[in-house]
Amino acid sequence: MRPLLKTIRSTPLLWLLVFVPILFLTEHLRAASGTLLFVLSVLAIIPLAGLLSTATESVAERTGDTIGGLLNATLGNLTELVIAFAALSAGEYMLVKASIAGAIVTNILFMLGASFLLGGLKHHTQNFNAASARLQAGLLFLATTALLVPTAVAHGVAADAPVLQDLSLALALLMIAIYALGLYFSLVTHREFFGSATHEEEAQAEAHEQWSLPLALGTLAGVTVLVALVSEIFVASVQEAALSFGMNSAFVGFVVVALVGAAAEMASAFSGARKNRLDLSVGIALGSATQIALFVAPVLVIVSHFVGPAPMSLVLWPGAVLMILFATLTAALISNSGRSAWFIGVLTLGVYFTFAVALYLLPPR
Repeated sequence: MRPLLKTIRSTPLLWLLVFVPILFLTEHLRAASGTLLFVLSVLAIIPLAGLLSTATESVAERTGDTIGGLLNATLGNLTELVIAFAALSAGEYMLVKASIAGAIVTNILFMLGASFLLGGLKHHTQNFNAASARLQAGLLFLATTALLVPTAVAHGVAADAPVLQDLSLALALLMIAIYALGLYFSLVTHREFFGSATHEEEAQAEAHEQWSLPLALGTLAGVTVLVALVSEIFVASVQEAALSFGMNSAFVGFVVVALVGAAAEMASAFSGARKNRLDLSVGIALGSATQIALFVAPVLVIVSHFVGPAPMSLVLWPGAVLMILFATLTAALISNSGRSAWFIGVLTLGVYFTFAVALYLLPPR
């Protein structure tokens, strides 16, 4: 526990952890508006994300950046699952679908672009494993295709047609199976192709007081539970806050929910980039996007048959599919060389903000 307390005392960002009990107390007393709870939940998630980042880095130092990135993406996506389950049970399908599409695009463009920018401002050029990035881009292209098919079919049939639900369920099972095979390929049969490109001496130069593995894993578990609890309050307050700020539900799901839900992963990705561990950043960003597209979204489709007023399909509005497609193509282009610089991050962020502005000003019907 001593390294944990020392980290909290020496990191001003983690002092914001005081907002976690304040949020729970305010929500318990039910004396605050939804807008205030929304602000408090965001302030509570930020330091939890930083703590999760530190714990993940400690685990990654022992398991390698590939497994460390996968672990961070998996734990970070629990937030998206909690948010989506809450919205699913309330029948807010537009919010669920927008959050899925937004999480994919945000992880690919915003998280990856900001990692390239922050890392590039400190290091002239950075290297990462291009083979791993290309694999993730290929899986994302498969997910985009699976989302495109039901969206295209939906234009010729009724929105609640049974064929769309059957098609979505079949594609969901297929996507989960391929995601599992992709993990087996990269972690078992061909793991030698997906090692870190970071030089050992660079990693040693960033050495710091290490946490023990039990402390790191225990912190990961505890912080993940707190993030899930805070996320429930966030979901309950986000609609009222959106009305107060004049935002439509698609923008809330695509941008606001996606950014808050990915806060924990972003903290780890940005920290890794600044420490010249770009493989960790790329693994978190693209790995999280792939996991959402090929695992989280299909799981939500399956669960919707048991939770919510009606089964949910994989049909998105056409603009969302196009944004996911262009984000995937952007990831494939920028990851082909295995090198990055700060301006690559600027270009990637430019694509993201183009989508965000368009969705704010031109919400889907």
